[in-house]
Amino acid sequence: MPELPDIDVYVVALQNKLSGCVLREVRLGTPFLLRSVEPPLAAAHGHAVTGIRRIGKRIALKLDNDLWLVLHLMVGGRLHWHSTPPSLAAKNRLASFDFATGSLLVTEAGTRKRASLALVAGDAGLASQDPGGVEPLECDFAAFRDALTRENHTLKRALTDPHLVAGIGNAYSDEILHAARLSPVRLTKSLDESHLRTLYDATREVLREWRERLLEEAAGELPEKVTAFRPEMRVHGRYGEPCRVCGAPVQRIRYKDNETNYCARCQTESRLLKDRALSRLLKADWPTTL
Repeated sequence: MPELPDIDVYVVALQNKLSGCVLREVRLGTPFLLRSVEPPLAAAHGHAVTGIRRIGKRIALKLDNDLWLVLHLMVGGRLHWHSTPPSLAAKNRLASFDFATGSLLVTEAGTRKRASLALVAGDAGLASQDPGGVEPLECDFAAFRDALTRENHTLKRALTDPHLVAGIGNAYSDEILHAARLSPVRLTKSLDESHLRTLYDATREVLREWRERLLEEAAGELPEKVTAFRPEMRVHGRYGEPCRVCGAPVQRIRYKDNETNYCARCQTESRLLKDRALSRLLKADWPTTL
C-alpha cells in the first residue's frame, strides 16, 4: 500500500501537472470505485483544480466549486499519466481523470478491488474522509504520545492504525520500529516516556528520510514504480537476510496477508516472536531465541 512518503510524491507530481487545470470529465472503468452519490460525479466536470493535499493515505483534489475528489489507492492502486485519454477496457483500469493537458489514469493490481473515490462538498465533507490519526511529521511529541497510548495495542498495530497515526502502513512501521529498537509486539502502555520519545524521533526520521529519497528519485513526475519492498530498507521484506546493523538474520511474523519483519537481536533481546502458523505447527520445537 502506498504510505505517507509515496503519497507525498504523488501529491507533488499532481501539483506540478494539475494545479489550475480544468477537469473535463471523470470516466469510470468500474462503477464500484465511486463510493459517494451526493453530489453527483458530474458536478466535478468543468471545474479547475485549486489544491491537492494528502489526507492520511488518501489524495484529495480541491475544485473551484468547493468540491473535493478524494482517492484512496489502498493496496494495489497506482497513478499513471497519459498524454491522451486512455482506454478503460483493461480490467485493472479503474478511472481516468481527463484534462486538456493529459489524463490521470487510476489502476489497481489484483482481483480484490479495494481502491475508492468519493466526491464530497466543503471542509465538512473532506473531514468525513479523514480517519483522524495524528500527522507524524506535523504533530508535536505530546500529541503523538497521547494518540499512541490512548488504547493498549501492540506497537505494530498502533502505528498502522489510521485512527491513531496517519499515513503509516506495514512497510514503514517495520522500518520505524527497527530504528527505535523496539519489539513490534510490545504494548503501547508499557512504554515509558523515554521509549515514546525514541519512537517519536524514529518515526519522523524514517518518514523524512524516505520522503526525501523518493521525491529525489521521482524528480517531480508520477513514479511508475511504487512498492513497499525496496532493497535499501533495513528489515521490511528482507526475511532471512542479515540485519544491516548487527548482521543477525531478519525474522518475520506472518498473519493472513500481512508480514512483520524485525531483527531479534536489535529489537527483542534475541527472543524469537511466534510466527503464528509456523510456531503452531512446530509447537515445542519452535526456537525461543536466536
